[in-house]
Amino acid sequence: MDSRSDPVQRADDEGRDLYDVATWEERTSLDGLSVALYWLLTRSAKALVVLLAGIILLTIFGSFGAGLLFDPTMAALLALSAVPAFGLAAYVYVSDVTTGEPLSLLVATFLLSVLTATFAAVLNGVARPIFEPLGFLGLVLFFFVVVGPIEETVKLLAVRLYAYTDARFDAVIDGAVYGAIAGLGFAVIENLLYIARNVDMTELSLGFAALGAGDGIAALRALAGPGHVVYSAFAGYYLGLAKFNPENRGPIVIKGLVIAATIHALYNTLVGPATVVVASISGLPQVPALFVFVVVFQGFFGYLLVRKLRRYRDVYLATRDARASGAAGHGRGPEAAPELDEFEE
Repeated sequence: MDSRSDPVQRADDEGRDLYDVATWEERTSLDGLSVALYWLLTRSAKALVVLLAGIILLTIFGSFGAGLLFDPTMAALLALSAVPAFGLAAYVYVSDVTTGEPLSLLVATFLLSVLTATFAAVLNGVARPIFEPLGFLGLVLFFFVVVGPIEETVKLLAVRLYAYTDARFDAVIDGAVYGAIAGLGFAVIENLLYIARNVDMTELSLGFAALGAGDGIAALRALAGPGHVVYSAFAGYYLGLAKFNPENRGPIVIKGLVIAATIHALYNTLVGPATVVVASISGLPQVPALFVFVVVFQGFFGYLLVRKLRRYRDVYLATRDARASGAAGHGRGPEAAPELDEFEE
């Protein structure tokens, strides 16, 4: 008997009907109404979150002109800025050695991440003025206390709202896949907002030369995008671990968020000073120096993520082989065939 059950339920050995005493199940009309209301409330809460995020997103788009979304140059810049993040998310996807994730869940997670990213935009904007008077120390606190935790939480929320509750989310590593997709969605909308606010689209013509516009903002955003995939893939992995360890769900989710938020905040803190140091030591211009730092920093944590994914793959394959061997030893192998024939006779 489960130790978390009521003492009456644990002590009962006569098969008594303990409905509404120590156990519960849907029996009466009132029970059915309660189940229906609970279902409605939980679905309504999710719908309200999505609706609120959608309103904020439309408001943000309206602030710089929704027509910009249909500009072919903007589309090209956005696509180019998202290529590295997309490639990394695709790698995480193919690293899943279990069943392939359905396109519907991937697309839904991507779109939900675009929506939930708006919460981070609002909260970051509200909190930043509080820390700015403290100078560099305030900026560091802002990254560790606000930006990292909030952005990683809203990305994980995109997974939790839909994919997490689906039966096809059936392995721990699925969390990393959906987390990576959420990171991709966040990177795309963040890149869009940066480009829209920093590039004068009226002076651009479609072509690769547009990458240099706004002091190369699209190229710089391409460097930042993979980080979002790495951070949220870590958090998503632990969300997957939490799903299959419900007794420790809370601490496991928090662990994933702490890891993701810390790496995220560390990157935001170091990117400026480290780029200056690399440029001064190597003599490289600012953008190449930034590229060096990003490759080293994101490469290191990307390597740790790959190790985690490969460890899961190795254990999965080993246990799958063990299950196959066990099945063969229990009557499905050639040596067991005579015994099976005798049993059937």
